Amino acid sequence: MEIKIYKDAESIGRAAAGMFAAKIIENPKCVLGMATGSTPLPTYNALIELYNINVLDFRMVKTFNLDEYVGIGREHGQSYYRFMFDNLFSKVNISPKNVHVPNPVSKNFEDDCAAYDAAIEKSGGIDLQILGIGHNGHIAFNEPSKVFPFGTHIVNLTKSTIEANQRFFKNIDEVPKKAMTMGIGSIMKAREIIIIATGKEKAEAVKAMIKGNVDPMCPASVLQLHHKVTVFLDKEAASLL
Repeated sequence: MEIKIYKDAESIGRAAAGMFAAKIIENPKCVLGMATGSTPLPTYNALIELYNINVLDFRMVKTFNLDEYVGIGREHGQSYYRFMFDNLFSKVNISPKNVHVPNPVSKNFEDDCAAYDAAIEKSGGIDLQILGIGHNGHIAFNEPSKVFPFGTHIVNLTKSTIEANQRFFKNIDEVPKKAMTMGIGSIMKAREIIIIATGKEKAEAVKAMIKGNVDPMCPASVLQLHHKVTVFLDKEAASLL
């Protein structure tokens, strides 16, 4: 792991966007792994700025999102599909046919999970994956567990994750209780990974990820085994290292 510490989320966003930009410029047909939530927003904003000044061209870029809630349609205001279009895809020239987000209303989730992994493989694999980390060390929706799940799968969200996501819904009863997510094996196949954490509330999880044992009870700790991970932290998130 390469650990980089910055003063704030905006500085991290610019640095992370620089890594994405380098991939796109180097290979205009690159495959990017995307994430949702507040963590990647400064990165996406910086990418939009680079697009607006004609530094980047997304026309041939392909993307695969980490996860999606189960049971809400793509038109729902809190679907991750909608999030990506509202916060990035509608603001750059990416082709909608090159955007991939798990299907939240599948009739056969087992088949769809396998098909999602197959689509990533068919595209040549993910060149650069962006991640956040949860308070309990989860990455994507891979919650603490006895094992590291391999492929894309359906998960029951933990109480802490549901409570953390409540702020995006009118009340906790509206928060979906299941999600479709890339597994740890799917994530680890990415050729390069960026993981971002900001704020003191992430410090314990960051410490466990970097200094703890590789343990599925802290899913992010598996990143210690990846050959090319860059960890972007602000000073508060790095305070226990």
